[in-house]
Amino acid sequence: MKMLGRRGILAPRLQPDKNVGPTEAQKGCKMNRKKSIKLFDRAMASIPGGVNSPVRAFGAVGGVPPFIARGEGPYLFDADGNRYIDYVMSWGPLILGHAHPDVIEAIERAARKGASFGAPTEGEIVLAEMVKEAFPSVEKVRLVSSGTEAAMSALRLARGHTGRDKIIKFDGGYHGHSDGLLVKAGSGAATFGVPSSPGVPTDYARNTITVPYNDLDAVRSVTKKYSGEIAAIIVEPVAGNMGVVAPASGFLEGLRSVCDDIGAVLIFDEVITGFRIAKGGAQEKYGIRADITCLGKILGGGMPLGAYGGRAEIMDKISPQGPVYQAGTLSGNPVAVAAGIATLKAISKRGFYKALESKAQKLEVALAAAAKSSRVNITINRVGSMMTAFFSGSPVRNYADAASSDTALFKKWFHAMLDRGIYLAPSAFEAAFLSASHEDSHIEITVSAAREVFGEVKSL
Repeated sequence: MKMLGRRGILAPRLQPDKNVGPTEAQKGCKMNRKKSIKLFDRAMASIPGGVNSPVRAFGAVGGVPPFIARGEGPYLFDADGNRYIDYVMSWGPLILGHAHPDVIEAIERAARKGASFGAPTEGEIVLAEMVKEAFPSVEKVRLVSSGTEAAMSALRLARGHTGRDKIIKFDGGYHGHSDGLLVKAGSGAATFGVPSSPGVPTDYARNTITVPYNDLDAVRSVTKKYSGEIAAIIVEPVAGNMGVVAPASGFLEGLRSVCDDIGAVLIFDEVITGFRIAKGGAQEKYGIRADITCLGKILGGGMPLGAYGGRAEIMDKISPQGPVYQAGTLSGNPVAVAAGIATLKAISKRGFYKALESKAQKLEVALAAAAKSSRVNITINRVGSMMTAFFSGSPVRNYADAASSDTALFKKWFHAMLDRGIYLAPSAFEAAFLSASHEDSHIEITVSAAREVFGEVKSL
């Protein structure tokens, strides 16, 4: 197998560094991150907060983030030469692992022909057809450049289709940073959104109604009061941005029924779950069809790419065929499309998801056993190859449950694991992701580190 060399030509696939990463001598010790510290100081002078996306700054856990030099398979290598087993996987897209040779070769071939055209390409059709094959609810699809853009466009389309303004979302659900979705809920069971960021008009946010995830009674109460005003319900069918929270039995079916009753559009934000928990995402796993589906992450194989698609009746209202305007110069970028096609071909191989499920289950069971042996209370929520270990002895079924977990203990856990070469998301409310490149040996190393850390953090 081959991968790109420094100058973009095919070079022999690199072997993992022999003397880098967590060794016996490093266990229990902080890694040297002098270069990362210098880079962070330098970044602070030119980039707000030193990062280009907030969670990268380690604000929730403290400390300085390692600056990454490269990735390979399940590994990340930072600027100081430290090696980490990666469970962030670029926040989910890298289901094949870092620098997968098929994806890299596809990117190189596409880039040699041109990085962008602003014109139609055959690759866009191929990828759209692959999406339709995986998601039967999607009859037509529009490619965009990010998950945020997909969700924003899907809501505009739902409003244009129904002629209504209000939408329902769920506490702790994240659908990108467009104005109408950056809202927070009050203390009631269902509240109108108020801006959770300066710069978001209050009047705009008021069209967003927030209710607790997994609470069908709250949804029905709101829809009964505002049934003629609600354009859409948007939901992560498996929550991934309050940590992993699975839908309660009947919850998704209930949302489908409610939307049918009031003539609203059901939008599944499958930016995380799409191609992750099954090839057809949550819709395949739970047997529920959405009216509009938002996709991203794995769809682009690590490149910036998103999409939204659904029933032809709705999608045909998008410009230039219909009156709902949405455009993008880099939409359907040929390099991103090539990476996406290569990724979707790889995950379509027989047994792919069965093998991934087996690895994730092995990690879940072993982590739970390690915590129990150290008498540390954790609740592990897992759906497919995405999981979250909440430091809580109670079930986590919604955002309020997640928020009640012990975040102070999580901070200790996070840094102790990082020092042992295990790279986790720097927030108690994010998911960990496995990839096809993770092997039993990586899981064993991870669990061994966790067992040691559980014993350590309990005493701190």
